[in-house]
Amino acid sequence: MSDTTPELLASNKCFGGWLKRYKHTSTATGTEMVFAIYLPPQAQTEKVPVLYWLSGLTCTDENFMQKAGAQRMAAELGIALVAPDTSPRGTDLPGEHDSYDFGSGAGFYVNATRQPWSAHYNMFDYVTEELPALVEQYFPVTDKRAISGHSMGGHGALICALKKPGRYRSVSAFAPITNPVNCPWGEKAFTGYLGDDREAWKAWDACELVATAKEKLPLLVDQGEADNFLDEQLKPGALEAACEAAGHPLELRLQPGYDHSYFFIASFIDDHLRHHARALG
Repeated sequence: MSDTTPELLASNKCFGGWLKRYKHTSTATGTEMVFAIYLPPQAQTEKVPVLYWLSGLTCTDENFMQKAGAQRMAAELGIALVAPDTSPRGTDLPGEHDSYDFGSGAGFYVNATRQPWSAHYNMFDYVTEELPALVEQYFPVTDKRAISGHSMGGHGALICALKKPGRYRSVSAFAPITNPVNCPWGEKAFTGYLGDDREAWKAWDACELVATAKEKLPLLVDQGEADNFLDEQLKPGALEAACEAAGHPLELRLQPGYDHSYFFIASFIDDHLRHHARALG
């Protein structure tokens, strides 16, 4: 059995806590994976709850930790932040690096069923099972978990919470891809990772999952009204309709003038951290 101990890559003190990057060998992806963790000052004396952040297309673990400005409030609230990468690295599969919205940096947080992707692109299992188990084994954290994300990662956060009742105390998203079975990004990714059976895609679509969700965790979603991808790719109205039909609690906040960037995320991240802190106790 190989040693799964995370290897430290970098460490920076931040608001009295520590931001660290690690790599480890993943069984879910069959590759080395990198993740970032922010441990607030409280973690020096006690175990703290964790917010998992899933990033969007073309991102890595670094975007959120460097651009969102989340550490100040996380330190105040005593919450650890964990940001995984968005896809496996170093596999060099055919066509993996050809476009920004499939393959490298575009794992879509699904478990691929189509070759050759199914050998490595099991980001759902990695994010919901393997990484939390690793974090809870090696770091001073509790098993109280929350999840959030942006764009493709917002889609990821929603499906992780909806497909894993009891796994998370809370969920939120910024500009999520809410209805991937009906948008170009989702159709491209799902065809590649899951095949041509559109019925099978529904297992990875938040709008489909709310209809049968066993747990009705309140969804907090922020969406910029000046987002270039709003109508074609993100479709917050579809999520709103699905939640209304299912009686699923949703707070959808449309933010005038805000776009799809991390300037938008940084503007409202404190609200999301407080939302999660209330649920994490």
